[in-house]
Amino acid sequence: MRVVVDTNIVFSAILNSNGKIGDLLLNSQKLIDFYSADYLRLEIRNHYDKLSQISKQPTEMIFDTEYYVTKEIEFISEEQISESNWKIAYNLVKGVDIDDIAFVALCKHLRCKLWTGDKILIKGLLKNGFTNVITTDDLLKYRTKKDIKNSR
Repeated sequence: MRVVVDTNIVFSAILNSNGKIGDLLLNSQKLIDFYSADYLRLEIRNHYDKLSQISKQPTEMIFDTEYYVTKEIEFISEEQISESNWKIAYNLVKGVDIDDIAFVALCKHLRCKLWTGDKILIKGLLKNGFTNVITTDDLLKYRTKKDIKNSR
């Protein structure tokens, strides 16, 4: 399975790399291929101070944790996404959260699901007809099912 990872997923993993999200990112390589837009890196860097404050960790630890949780994500340049996919993504996210346009455009480009924990985004995308969204719990179920199948 291929999924596009959005900012809130990586923020959650940085803040708790031992949680469900961190576990999925770090321990699912043979079952799930993770992708994200280069924009994610900018978003993380723009929020180092906030992440440091919330986690009560020095910024240097945030750098290290960022590397650790993003090392299995393949980053794709936004320039590789067609103009038509950008237009579709714009129509899907306008009025919901324009900051997520790159992730939705990348989903359209790769023809895969968006992994997000943003309930407002999920609801807005579904309302606008975009159903290629997957939750953390759904990914955990998928991985467990595949692990059981592969162990037989």
